Amino acid sequence: MKNKENKNGVSLFSQSDYLIDQDPIEEIFALNLGDFIAENLISEDLARKIGKSVKDKKTGLINQLRELISLYSLRNTLCVLSFDESQENAIYTSIAQSVKQMLEIEACHIYLEKDNKLELVGTSGKSEQEYSVNENNSAGKAFLTKETVFEDVVAVPMYCNIKSTGVIVLESQAPVNPKYIDLVESIAILFATSMTLQYTIDEANKFIDDEHSTVGDLQHIRAELTALIGDLCDYQQNFAQHLAYAVDTKGGYKVSHSKNTAKLARQICKQLGLNEKTTDLIYYAALLQNVGKITVSGEIFAANGKLSPEELKLIQKHADIGVHLLMKINFLSEVVPYITYQKERYDGSGEPEGLRGQSIPFGSRIIAAADAYCAMTSDRPYRKAMPVEKAVEIMKSEEGSKWDPVVVEALAKSVI
Repeated sequence: MKNKENKNGVSLFSQSDYLIDQDPIEEIFALNLGDFIAENLISEDLARKIGKSVKDKKTGLINQLRELISLYSLRNTLCVLSFDESQENAIYTSIAQSVKQMLEIEACHIYLEKDNKLELVGTSGKSEQEYSVNENNSAGKAFLTKETVFEDVVAVPMYCNIKSTGVIVLESQAPVNPKYIDLVESIAILFATSMTLQYTIDEANKFIDDEHSTVGDLQHIRAELTALIGDLCDYQQNFAQHLAYAVDTKGGYKVSHSKNTAKLARQICKQLGLNEKTTDLIYYAALLQNVGKITVSGEIFAANGKLSPEELKLIQKHADIGVHLLMKINFLSEVVPYITYQKERYDGSGEPEGLRGQSIPFGSRIIAAADAYCAMTSDRPYRKAMPVEKAVEIMKSEEGSKWDPVVVEALAKSVI
């Protein structure tokens, strides 16, 4: 059925946002012209069937929206910490404190845009600075250009594909490592996307509750939600990778140890024939297993020679700190069990529970072996990298005590 045109070539029934399954007749009914058309062009029975189809589609769209909302609500998507929705200032302050600690800087402040001003909503460190949304100040410039500004402070824009939401301001006397800036930028984008998604979810709930909302309204809000969710998944992966790179920088690795460990863990999973879901979880767990090191001073890792008992204790605690952080990074919480038990040993002599053999999660056994091999074959401040053959020889000599023999065999096949 083609659109009718008048003598000027203008469509009388042009395709609208309400078009359902590319069916112009259903579009007519969605445009509330059904009574007239039914009376003159089609039978009453056919009109009744079409009307029911529209109602069924509205119900289906509402169900889809409810499912998306349940999966991507605030408690499931916020980028850094879990929190009660009624305590928004607490989460902003927690994020500011986390960034300050990770980067070892003087202060971190979070501003959100409101009425063409940047309102301070979370801070770690004293700040009396106020910013407007204009290019006469570093924060306003970052907000408008969506680019990080390096002036009196470092201003990192918080934005997503739909809009800018605020700015993260870093105060540091010393230049901030570019890899740490990458991490803060990924946090800012992920945070902005999460918050914009929540705003869109609120709008979707209004359409769901409004009995007068149309199929077109629901389709439009569904499109916005799915686009934001797709972006969110990409930004989550980007955040995890930048966090791992920052950990490696803090830990003094000259190469990307976390990434190499994760890649080797994935290769071992393939050798063992594990499914894609399990492989992905093990990959992320390996990528972030040392995340606790991000809160340890870089000076400790840079030191050559022996560490003091206090420094050694601090480094040994990093696994516990890392698990605590990951539990609060909601979308990564599934990897926590693999990280929790990655220091267990096959003979039961490890930590924290002294688990033995098959009682240790398989992912933990894979990560432990991959991590040890990558550490041995990487340069460190206090020693040179070990040859591949020598590292594999050591791993094989310790299978059955430290490592799962099946994992060591798969590792050897992956690297030799």
